[in-house]
Amino acid sequence: MGYTIALAGKGGTGKTTVASLMVRALSEMGARTVLAVDADPNACLHEGLGVEVERSVGEITEEMLENANSNPNGMTKDVWLQYNVQRYVVETTRFDLLSMGRPEGAGCYCYANNLVRGCVDDLSRGYEYVVLDNEAGLEHLSRRTTRDVDLLVMVADPAVRGIRTAATLSALADELKIAVGARHLVINRALEPLDPALIAAIGETGVPLLGTVPPDEGIAALDLAGTGVFELPDDSVALLAVKRLLSSAIPALSGAIA
Repeated sequence: MGYTIALAGKGGTGKTTVASLMVRALSEMGARTVLAVDADPNACLHEGLGVEVERSVGEITEEMLENANSNPNGMTKDVWLQYNVQRYVVETTRFDLLSMGRPEGAGCYCYANNLVRGCVDDLSRGYEYVVLDNEAGLEHLSRRTTRDVDLLVMVADPAVRGIRTAATLSALADELKIAVGARHLVINRALEPLDPALIAAIGETGVPLLGTVPPDEGIAALDLAGTGVFELPDDSVALLAVKRLLSSAIPALSGAIA
């Protein structure tokens, strides 16, 4: 079973950028196989990674529900779904990407969710690392995969309110009965030393701070150009910071910073 990292945080924190940086960092820190899963209905992880997505799991499932007899004779719905999901996984030499797409529509039901869960779980078992970029909450994760989360990263901006909001996701994970190994807070676009008010707010949350990711002019340039994090130079301060975070959080990566 691979190591699963799930990221959550409200919109505007740069959560997807941090997720994209983690995918690149893992690919450069000795990870043999990395699966990126875009579980945010806004579906922009592919932009952060610099690739295109043809179809999402949501679109595939919806089509299957609308066309009850779409699966070929002799092939069950779960096998047919698994075939189509694997067919639309974006494959690169450094990572693969699966886009979950929008939440289920009115015509979707528990049976379809169960099919999706089994399919995604089976697919992700073939990877050493799985990076899940979630929506602001974690409901999508609880509906669409049964995988335990080894590391839950709550991304916040450098503001007291943002830190408190991110910390509520830890309680939400418990409410949704998501099995979590370690959980940490990451402050994005933050300069150190942190303001004492931020340090106090972090202490109040009870969620340990993994570290910070500093502002990076290179990322702003990528956003303007519409390119992904693999175009960043090797000495990108944000990329190096994310590598340090992963090395600190995951024992298998300790000392693996290239």
